[in-house]
Amino acid sequence: MAQAQVNGISIEYETHGADDGVPLLLIMGLGVQLTRWPQGLYEKLVARGFRVIRFDNRDVGLSQKFSGAPTIESVISARMQGQQPDIPYTLDDMAADAVGLLDFLGIQRAHIAGASMGA
Repeated sequence: MAQAQVNGISIEYETHGADDGVPLLLIMGLGVQLTRWPQGLYEKLVARGFRVIRFDNRDVGLSQKFSGAPTIESVISARMQGQQPDIPYTLDDMAADAVGLLDFLGIQRAHIAGASMGA
């Protein structure tokens, strides 16, 4: 595995397949590591000519962790009370991490597939 410096944080990632393959970024769901993508899935994608990129979202697996991350319950409670939850990052930040990883790898365009929140 490798680390990329993206948006001021460290993102853990892996690539599979030829560097000149068609880029395909796999984004896993909330709190789930890149290792949850089945090996048979990405091996079949590589066999079809894709360059598969998997990564751990921030605060997951081997990517950078943040202290003070709220619970889902505290975020929902704050929103239900009309308050802005105290959170260290947003989904927009996580989307920017995915784009930043592609930039780091020198990829201008890619197919994207996701599971759960990653979709």
